[in-house]
Amino acid sequence: MGKRIVWIVMGLCLALGLGVGFTAPRASGGASAKEAALLPGGDAWAAALPRDPEQATQAYMARIPPQARARSEAYFRGGYLIQAWSLAATLAAGLLLLATGAAAAMRDRAERAARRPFAQALIFALQYLAAMWVLDLPTAVITGFLREHRYGMATQAFGPWLGEALVSLAVSALLMAPAIALFYGMVRRRPRTWWAWGAGGSVVFMVVAIAIAPPLIDPLFNKYRPLEDGPARREILSLARANGIPARDVLQFDASRQTTKVSANVSGLLGTTSIRLNDNLLNRCSLPEIKAVMAHEMGHYVLNHVWKFVLFLGLVLAGAFAAGAWAFEALRRRFPAWDIRDAADPAGLPLLALVLAVTLTAAGPLVGSMIRVQETEADQFGVNASQEPDGFAEAQLKLIEYRAPDPGPVEEFLFYDHPSPRKRILTAMRWKAEHSR
Repeated sequence: MGKRIVWIVMGLCLALGLGVGFTAPRASGGASAKEAALLPGGDAWAAALPRDPEQATQAYMARIPPQARARSEAYFRGGYLIQAWSLAATLAAGLLLLATGAAAAMRDRAERAARRPFAQALIFALQYLAAMWVLDLPTAVITGFLREHRYGMATQAFGPWLGEALVSLAVSALLMAPAIALFYGMVRRRPRTWWAWGAGGSVVFMVVAIAIAPPLIDPLFNKYRPLEDGPARREILSLARANGIPARDVLQFDASRQTTKVSANVSGLLGTTSIRLNDNLLNRCSLPEIKAVMAHEMGHYVLNHVWKFVLFLGLVLAGAFAAGAWAFEALRRRFPAWDIRDAADPAGLPLLALVLAVTLTAAGPLVGSMIRVQETEADQFGVNASQEPDGFAEAQLKLIEYRAPDPGPVEEFLFYDHPSPRKRILTAMRWKAEHSR
């Protein structure tokens, strides 16, 4: 594959990204923001809703003005182009490192700098991660900064945003580089079954990352502090005690300096579990909404969704690594100019990352379906635990800012990793109908 083709692909990726990033309507200021505001509801409005779940759901959906629906669909469905572009950019970056000989040069440089294979793989990994970060930066700027600002989702200036991106690079280097070096040590020892060991090692790495993220990584990006005593804190801790969650405090973090989106989680493993919610949820949502959202997040913990998903993803990774190993060897032989000696050669990492990106993207709808099942279960748990069906429905209306409200079944299967907002509101209205007899 010639260098000209690689540069053409990179150019097309950049052109597509510019189109995605700059054709979005501005989402802040002026009449457009007012037109996109939800129609008012309130306790009296909710009490007067029809008892029929479908009719009540439709009443909630009718509060979404056409302008808000159009902007939500434009934002969310623009994400489909971003997924395609991101995959193409990843493939192009990997091909660029291979076709230009940069990957082989990085390997040779690592071999000159160290004698031990582990140290060589570590040095190569650091070079590779830095190169991929630079090559991915245009994608990140367009999709993660410019586009988010144009839709009114982001609040952070470019300087702090770039600073956090550099912190992410440092964290990635600290965690990923040793993991990559260990991976290649394993490949040298298990040349025939390395793909199975690679999948298993990825699962172990994922568990470690989930466990250390709350206490060690997340505070690098946001300030976490105990939620002040008040109704929200008391209600959240009451829900936690009632459902056997071993957390004695509730943490809030300052996500508003980065985004306008509401979020919360009950996260951590192996003794690091914590209940956390961002300040947007506190500032933009009522107490019934906060209770419903936090009960949903607690549902993930009580239902052991993290461990179930880790097991499921392990099976997906095993399939991806098996297919990737076959594709890796076929492409390595097909393009000897890339100078990849064998599977244990770190210079083949861009190729391995490339084929894994394709196989995991192909498995995306399957993974999304698994997540949707768990989200549906957590929705049902949350409404039962909080007994706030209207609070849950109101929270879903706020999520419509960045999640299209009512997709078709094919669209939902291919692109959604949560149930659609309409389905989630219907879940709450069914609960309400059955408990109002």
